Amino acid sequence: MKIPPLFSEERSKITAKMRARRDEHSTLEGRLLAAIKARLPELESLLAETSEHWHAEDGFYRFYHQSFKVYGLQSDTERIVAALRSLLPEREVNEWFLQIIGEGTGKIFDRAHNRRWLAETRPIIEAFFHARTMLEYAVRYGRELETAPDSLPSGWAAVLYLFGLR
Repeated sequence: MKIPPLFSEERSKITAKMRARRDEHSTLEGRLLAAIKARLPELESLLAETSEHWHAEDGFYRFYHQSFKVYGLQSDTERIVAALRSLLPEREVNEWFLQIIGEGTGKIFDRAHNRRWLAETRPIIEAFFHARTMLEYAVRYGRELETAPDSLPSGWAAVLYLFGLR
């Protein structure tokens, strides 16, 4: 069956747009990986610090202990997010990620929160662990990958989703 010229022309335009988008993403993926590699010592240090006892472990314990100290995790979350965003500053990060971070930061303890402990503090824990997991993947694949791969490890694919490149 012969495709009418109008449809053939439209298909060519769509194919060209798809190719251009793929090329743009490929370029951005390479830039993201290069930025991670260039800042790897800083990112590794931030990951190590926020994974230490007095950060991740104690914050997690404070959640179950119903201690206001769980609110301290917010500053770690904000530092991690700032570091991640700075890797590709011209790209907006994933809207779900931003929603999780927004719901888990900017909170100030109030005694009334004790009556709504899960509703008030679970978003803090969730935001911290989402941010730290993204940082962990950025560090892991910054160490392991030489170039942005065609066949994606799941963690690297998650980092690409963070920047809307997947």
